[in-house]
Amino acid sequence: MAKKIALVLKGYPRLSETFIAQEIRELERRGVEIALVSLRHPTDKKRHPIHDEIKASVLYLPEYLYQEPWRVARALLSGCLTRRFWGTVGTWWNDLLRDPSANRVRRFGQALVLARELPPDTEVLYAHFIHTPASVTRYTSELTGLEWCASAHAKDIWTSPRWELKEKLASLSWLTTCTQANTDYLKGLSDRPDTVFLSYHGLDFDRFPEPASGQLATTIPQLELAVNHQAPVEILSVGRAVPKKGYDFLLNALALLPAELNWRFTHIGGGEGLAALKSQAADLGIEERIAWQGACSQQQVLQAYQQADIFVLASRVNADGDRDGLPNVLMEAQSQGVACLSTDISGIPELIIDGESGLLVPPENERALRDALVLLISDPALRQRLAQAGYQRVREHFSLAEGIDRIYSQFEAQG
Repeated sequence: MAKKIALVLKGYPRLSETFIAQEIRELERRGVEIALVSLRHPTDKKRHPIHDEIKASVLYLPEYLYQEPWRVARALLSGCLTRRFWGTVGTWWNDLLRDPSANRVRRFGQALVLARELPPDTEVLYAHFIHTPASVTRYTSELTGLEWCASAHAKDIWTSPRWELKEKLASLSWLTTCTQANTDYLKGLSDRPDTVFLSYHGLDFDRFPEPASGQLATTIPQLELAVNHQAPVEILSVGRAVPKKGYDFLLNALALLPAELNWRFTHIGGGEGLAALKSQAADLGIEERIAWQGACSQQQVLQAYQQADIFVLASRVNADGDRDGLPNVLMEAQSQGVACLSTDISGIPELIIDGESGLLVPPENERALRDALVLLISDPALRQRLAQAGYQRVREHFSLAEGIDRIYSQFEAQG
């Protein structure tokens, strides 16, 4: 077993990356010693309780090289005296010719600092995300001679050029990814497809316990409650206000709902697009039915799941290829007995079987989304059936422990 792993992330801690925090904590519980390396300082004002349970120290690299010039200069001087330095410069130079960007220069500088400041006895480098964190990790691997491996997710895969993915896959020891769709794509790019394997993030069911007694068995008398003014159907979504989440399409779909339906929509999450979405809701005349909660703690999100009747996520594929993988929030909602509605992209159909454990519609299709919402709002029995099936499926097939076991075994084999 590796004595110590240096785990490279883009930023730490982050509210939107609880799946990474869960993995770190579970690996620590199995005896893995981890040192975290972050390319950026945290920007979230809140933390999840799990972050306080993680023992790993955090090394923050210079976010911008000009901010810590002496630290970078010392790393450069130290690096250029080693025999591995010029070979790594050659790798980086070839990358720079194809990607002549300040970002590429920054990653090499961060790798120099990391190579100089790695905790003693580090044996394996591990990157979460195959784009920029993996670039720093790969250069550091060449500078130090340490093996490296990675975990790939969504945006990092689909917005990276194929040439870069191929070269990283040829360089690393192994890679795990979180959907079958990702796995198939990355295996197709690798000359060693057996080094790429699937590992669902899964849920820690100690943190997402069974729904309150009777929640899954609750029955609601037909359409009456959806149309009166005393019991609005609670619709929830959790996600950053960014284009790939499709919230602009969701708002348009909500505005198309029949006037007689009584519903309320709650959004949890931050993101640079939040102000625009609020303005859009006002223009559509539905702002009084919407509660914008902003970024919330995991406990607050859990309480929101428990109060929701429907969970919806209108994921889409951006023009640059960015997309969701298999959003943890869908698994979380299902674990709390909430009927889920989403789109049939990426790994989402691996979790939600349309008409059996939830509903799926095409992305960017406001009328299909509206029709599915009408169906769920109007049919409490259907919500109950889908919620029960989704709960059973996530419990049976998407446990955190199973995915962590696979990752742990890969580290164990490197010992």
